[in-house]
Formats: sequence, C-alpha cells, structure tokens
Amino acid sequence: MVKIKDVRAFPIRNEMVGALYKDATLANGVAATRPPWTRDAEVAGPLSGYARFKAKRSSWRFDGSVGCLVTAEDGTTGFGVTRHGQPVIALINDHFAGLLDGEDALATERAWDIMMRASSPYGSGGLSAYAISAVDLALWDLKGKILGAPVYALAGGPTHDRVFCYATGNDTDWHMELGFRATKLALPYGAFSGLDGLARNEDLVARTRALVGADVELLLDCWLALDVDFAVRLAERLKPYNLGWIEDALLPEPMDAHAALRSRLPWMTLAGGEHWYLPAQFLEAANRQLLDVFQPDICWAAGFTGCLRINHIAEASGIKVMLHAGMNTPYGQHLTFASANMRWGEFFVGSAPGQPLAEARVFPGMAVPEDGWLVPNDEPGFGLGLTEKTLEALVL
Repeated sequence: MVKIKDVRAFPIRNEMVGALYKDATLANGVAATRPPWTRDAEVAGPLSGYARFKAKRSSWRFDGSVGCLVTAEDGTTGFGVTRHGQPVIALINDHFAGLLDGEDALATERAWDIMMRASSPYGSGGLSAYAISAVDLALWDLKGKILGAPVYALAGGPTHDRVFCYATGNDTDWHMELGFRATKLALPYGAFSGLDGLARNEDLVARTRALVGADVELLLDCWLALDVDFAVRLAERLKPYNLGWIEDALLPEPMDAHAALRSRLPWMTLAGGEHWYLPAQFLEAANRQLLDVFQPDICWAAGFTGCLRINHIAEASGIKVMLHAGMNTPYGQHLTFASANMRWGEFFVGSAPGQPLAEARVFPGMAVPEDGWLVPNDEPGFGLGLTEKTLEALVL
C-alpha cells in the first residue's frame, strides 16, 4: 500500500479555473484580431439589480484560484484545482490534510467519504465541496500516475471515440471560424431589466441565429439572473430561434421555483446545476425532473468522485450530464470521455479571436478542441503536463 504523505493547498495564478481568461494581443507571433468579449461585455447575474455591481461580475464576485498538491510516500504527486481562495485553502490545510495523512493513496472512495463526513457538522456543500473537489482531483491524478494509466481508463475506459464540444462566449464568429457546430451565448440582461431587457436579449439571439444559420446548435446561459416570470416570457419570445436550451435561469436554492419553471415551460429544454454541489441536490432535482441537463462543475461539485455519483443519478433518471466548462480542464475531459451519458463537452472561450485555443489552456499537457471535437491526453493521471518549473510558475 502506498500511503499519503502530504496534502497541501495554496493560491495559484489561474485567472479562472476551468476557463482561463486571456487578454493578450499577441501570442507566439499570432496576433489577435480584437480583444476578447470577456473584457467589456455586460453579463446578467444575480446582482444585476444593483447599479454598482451591474456592469462587471468582478465587482462583487468572491474568487481566488486554489491548487492542491497531494504527495505519496514514494514521492509521486497529484494535482487538483478549485476556487474561492483562503477559506478553501484553510479547510484543506487545517482539516482535511490531517485526516488523510497516512491513508491509502489509491483509496479515492475512502478519502472522499472521510472528507464528506468530516465536513458534515459545518456543511459539506458550498465552500466545503470546493475543498473536497481539489483534494479528490489531486488523488485521482496521483492514482493514475501510480498505476501508470490515464484517469479515464480507471473510470471504465473511453465511451466515445472523441467528444463533441460546444463553445461558450459571445465571440460567436470566432467560434464558427474555429469549427464549432454548437455555441452558447451569455445573456446580457436579466429580470431587473424589464421589457427593454427582453427586447435586447431577443435582438442578440436573433442576430446570432442569423450569423450561425439553422444547422448550428444555439444555447443560452442566463446565469442565475432571472425569476420564473421573466424566464417564461423570455423563452416564449425566443421560440422562433430554436434554442437548444436555456441554462441556469434561476437562483440555485429555491427548488420549488425550479419546479414552477418546469411546469410553465414543458416544451423548453432546461439545463443547470452549475451551483449545486452535492449528489443529494441532484437527486432531488432528478426525482422531481426539474431539469433535462445537469451541469455540475468537476472542480466544485466534490470532484471526480462526486460527479461520478451525480452522473449515475442522472443516467438512471433519464437526464443528460454535460459538465460546466468540462473541456477547459483535463479533469472534465477525462470524466466525459469515460461517461456514455455525457454526450457533449463545454469549452469556455475567453481568449481573444485570432489566438489559438492552445495559448489559453489551463495546463500545458491538456488537449483543446479541434474543429469542435476533443480527445483527452492519454498520459498517466490527468496528463496535466506539470513540471516543477511550471508548477512553481502557477504558485502565487
């Protein structure tokens, strides 16, 4: 048995774990054609009703990228990531690290259960789930390296020859140039914008549908910015544009509101769950058939082990799973590749039009979509491609 010797969390430089923003104008001699949409775009959100927070999520969002390095007694390391800075770092270093010291490095199920049960007195969701995610991902990476196999092989092996990817972001013309055949818009105006917001949202969707044509899937991310009435009115107005789904329309907690939206939009495909963190929340949503597509984030929803459980719940309930930003990290790539119920993968495009996607990848060893398709790296673990030098460059 190879035992865990050390678990350590620390802040890292990634601007957005899972979807790296990149605002350079030149990369390896390849000039961007314009700044990325992420630099200036207004995106609707839960605080859009407050003028001082409306223009930029960064004006209110609590963040801070976190890395977690797990070291086995033989010197092998595994690396995981998550968000929310010092509170999450403290949970890992001050609580979970001591609990996992000396445990079997290959026993990912046991380690996950220890962390879930140990955090239950103060709540295993929210920030705890973020912390569990980072440690769990590092342990799976470590296990793959010790066994000399990619994580997708440990999870059952490939179920796809390659993964179909959709691009998220509002540089839609660039997505088409890159070869994506599905694209998702970030909604600019939420419930607080009223009739004017409805009209502006419809105008954006209409222009985008005209740009991409009828044969490209068009999706809409509403990012917790709507209420039930506004979501219903928006969906009705957007019927002519054949949206594939509307996503995360409501705040995550009020499950009865999700049920009301489901009952009032029986014809509309509803996606979400990016801000649900535990299998139990997805089980309730599955039992009530609140969504058609579950979208947990593997770096937030209790890691690889947690998302495996969520996927099994969904599959047994006839619900698809497409991980939030699943193609932006090797973690999501490997789970998707090994899961028949995960038919698509999301790739958030935050870098500038004209810049190769490889220039904005989070880890040097990870694959990026080519013509809208992706095959993960087959190196042991998650194939992160981290060396001591690249890891040192990540650490703040």
